[in-house]
Amino acid sequence: MDITTSIGLIIGTIVIVAMIFMGGDLHMFISEHAMIIIFGGSFAATLIRFPLVSILHGLPLGAKFAFTMSRSTARGLVDELASIAEIARKQGPVGLEKVETDDPFLAKGIRYVADGYDMDFIRDNLERDRDNFLMHLDEGSKIYRAIGDCAPAFGMIGTLIGMVQMFANMTDPSKLGPFMATALLATLYGALVANLFCLPIADKLHGKLLDEETNRTIIIDGILMIRDAKSPTLVREMLLAYLPEKHRHEQGEPVPA
Repeated sequence: MDITTSIGLIIGTIVIVAMIFMGGDLHMFISEHAMIIIFGGSFAATLIRFPLVSILHGLPLGAKFAFTMSRSTARGLVDELASIAEIARKQGPVGLEKVETDDPFLAKGIRYVADGYDMDFIRDNLERDRDNFLMHLDEGSKIYRAIGDCAPAFGMIGTLIGMVQMFANMTDPSKLGPFMATALLATLYGALVANLFCLPIADKLHGKLLDEETNRTIIIDGILMIRDAKSPTLVREMLLAYLPEKHRHEQGEPVPA
C-alpha cells in the first residue's frame, strides 16, 4: 500500500472536520443542493469529455494505483535482471523456468525467454503490453484531473444559483440564510473535491506512470539482452543508464563527483 496517499487524505480530512467542529457542527455544512450541483455537474461534464468505457475503467484503475506501491524499484529490477542473466548464462534458457519473481510483467518476459521465442516476438508483445498499461494509467490520471478541473467551476455555478435565489427572495428574510449557505457550500465542496482528492490523485498517478514506464522499459531491455545471451555485467551496466547517477551505485559506495 502507498501509505503516503492514505496519510495525506486522512490528515486533510481531519483538518477540515476539526475546523468545522471548532466553529459549529457538522449539520451546518451539509447541503443536498450543493452536493447535487458538484457531483452531478462534475460527472456530467466528465461524461462529455470521455467515453463511458474509459470512465468505468479509468476511475477504479486510478484509485487502485493511487493507493498501491509498485512491486519493484528501478534499482531492484536492475539487480534482479543481472541475477537472471547469470542464471541464463550458466544454465541456459531452460534454467529460467525455475526463476520466481513478484513482478508479473517481468515473469511474462522470463517465460518468453524460457519458451524460446524470438527477439521480435518478445519485443513486440512486451512493448504492446507496456504501452497499453501506460495508456490506461494515463487515462485514469486525465479523468481525475478533469473532475478536479470541473468541481470548482460547478462550485461557482452553485454559488451563482444560490445568490440568484437569495436576491429573488429578498422580501422573505427567512429564506436568505439557507440560500446563502447553499451558495457558499457549493464553492466549499468544489474546492475540497478538487484540491484534496482529485487533483492530488491525478498528480500521484502521473508520477507513478513515469515510474512504471521506466521500470517496464528496463524489464524489456533486460529481457532482450538475456535472450541475446549478454553477460550479466553488460546487462547491469546497460540498465544502470536508466537510473539517476546517485542510484547507480551500491549503498556505501562513493558516488563520483
